[in-house]
Amino acid sequence: MGAPRFRYSPWDGTQSGFEVDAFDLFEQLTDDLVYHGDLEAALRRLLQEGFDDRNGERIEGLREMMDRIRSEREERLDRFDLGGVFDEIAQELRELIAQEREAIQGLVDEAREAGDPRRQELTEQVAQERHLHLDLLPPDLAGQVKSLEHHDFTSNEARERFDALMDRLRQELMQQAVDQMSGDMAEMSAEDMARMKDMLAALNEMLAQRAAGIEPDFDAFMREFGDFFPEQPQTLDELLEVMAQRMAAMQAMLNSMTPEQRQQLTELSNQLLEDMDLKWQMDQLGSNLRELFPDAGWGRQYSFDGVDPLDFGQAQGMMNELGQLDDLEQMLRGVTDPGALAEVDLDRVRSLLGDDAAASLDRLADLTRMLTDAGLVQRTEGRLEMTPAGMRRVGRNALAELFSRLQRDLTGGHQIERTGIGHERTYDTKAYEWGDPFNLHINRTVSNAVLRQASTRDGGPVRLAAEDFEIEQTHQTVRSSTVLMLDLSLSMPMRENFLPAKKVVMALHSLISMQFPRDYLGIVGFSEVARVLQPHELPEVSWDFVYGTNMQHGFVLSRQLLNRQSGTKQIIMITDGEPTAHINRYGDPEFHYPPIRETVDATLLEVQRCTKDGIRINTFMLDADRGLQHFVERLTALNRGRAFFTSPETLGDFVLVDFLEQKRRMLRGRSA
Repeated sequence: MGAPRFRYSPWDGTQSGFEVDAFDLFEQLTDDLVYHGDLEAALRRLLQEGFDDRNGERIEGLREMMDRIRSEREERLDRFDLGGVFDEIAQELRELIAQEREAIQGLVDEAREAGDPRRQELTEQVAQERHLHLDLLPPDLAGQVKSLEHHDFTSNEARERFDALMDRLRQELMQQAVDQMSGDMAEMSAEDMARMKDMLAALNEMLAQRAAGIEPDFDAFMREFGDFFPEQPQTLDELLEVMAQRMAAMQAMLNSMTPEQRQQLTELSNQLLEDMDLKWQMDQLGSNLRELFPDAGWGRQYSFDGVDPLDFGQAQGMMNELGQLDDLEQMLRGVTDPGALAEVDLDRVRSLLGDDAAASLDRLADLTRMLTDAGLVQRTEGRLEMTPAGMRRVGRNALAELFSRLQRDLTGGHQIERTGIGHERTYDTKAYEWGDPFNLHINRTVSNAVLRQASTRDGGPVRLAAEDFEIEQTHQTVRSSTVLMLDLSLSMPMRENFLPAKKVVMALHSLISMQFPRDYLGIVGFSEVARVLQPHELPEVSWDFVYGTNMQHGFVLSRQLLNRQSGTKQIIMITDGEPTAHINRYGDPEFHYPPIRETVDATLLEVQRCTKDGIRINTFMLDADRGLQHFVERLTALNRGRAFFTSPETLGDFVLVDFLEQKRRMLRGRSA
């Protein structure tokens, strides 16, 4: 067998096949993960809302599917009429009664034409009695059927028509009972009915044994009666659940009828089904199943408003469909983990809602496995959590989003023209000159030797010459140490500032980790008090449900972190409020709004200490009021840092560009 062959063609926009992968999926989750920091909650929301794959195809969420289920249910209820079960019978009875009256009148006319007065008298007397019997028929169907069974029909055709109707009704009612007990077994013979009674008796006996603590012989039961169950249940519990669903569907049909319709059906059943043993076995089983499966839908009831009539078989099938729609809706409503969707019967979903819904459910059920296989999430003690790779991916997504909004000239602002000795690669090369560091670029060097040797038509082994050497260029090494101070006070989410602020923090962490790995980045969150945040904690960080903006404590912790680092030191503070809390002389947080002088003085004292230690403070103000602007003016005058008034939409632009501009200046200063 030869190797597989592949054919490639240019992309023209019409091809498909690039389905959603774990990284596309994680991009959909980024904002939710950044805002709430809860992976399971983010997945739940994605399950509810759905998403678009890379082909632009819609993956329906559970909310859309439940809307579709409700629409499918309403379409059936608005189209069909459950009363049609009896309309057909009533119409048939009206027609055969009219046929009988015509036959009676025809008999009278024939006697008159014969010219025999005695015959005419007797015939008219019989006709009067039979007309009177028809006139006195009860208004309900069951009563009419019972009376007509004792009617002395004049018309042989009407009698045959009535007998055929009764046979059909018996068959439909019997089949209705059979459908509850044995699935789709049409045209049952007398022997089949006898076996069904034996099956019901054996099933009730197994339930009695289980109630007595004796384990029934389920396998023996299935060997004898397995043909009654096309679902092929594997355990007694599965079999009982199947039976409960069938009987609950029948009960739902009775519940959905008007009281008059329900009474007519009951009376017809009692009248036409005379097998008391079968009825007792069914009632006994129904009672047991109600007790075992109280949530099977015994109380379901539907309001049919349509005009298309349903016969007995169609009505039973409709109840099964409506019950399945209800069960599917209830199941989807309770889903909190994509893995739970693996239990859904996709074939049933396909038959009820169509191929698109089944495909969407299949894709949704696979979400957790995709993320796990990609190494982005893991299950720890029964809970889904992001792995370190997942945390880095969230940071990369945030960074990519922020960079995508920058102007092209600003995006390139972190590149510098000067090169020199260092460790940060530029991915550019140059011919080796005497005195250069010997950072040999192997690929380019060997390629130069091959090309040179080929030009001389030398077919021997490749030999390196001095002119072949090519080296990698690097940036001059410059190290900076940064602490990001993130405001976690309650005003941040209230003013819709938290998501863009946290996204900037994660983007900067990702940027520094990937492009400036020698730099230090610390993170401090502050509200009523401040706390140092580790990088692995960042995705789950959320705001604090407390009042207070304790910049003073934040500066204390930031200064402690930076004093253990080298290089240029700075604090980047993102906030939307002036300082309203500080640590008092007893070591306790103290909150005041509006800010008191003691809080402001304590905060500015820490600013002075940062300034003395060579730490610059750059402040990014979100929705700044006059109080915050006035405070930041005093902070900037003391520290000689910079202040930016920005908005949630432009915060990332300002912070990233400012950070990269400072990095570029540091590199230029070192190379000068």
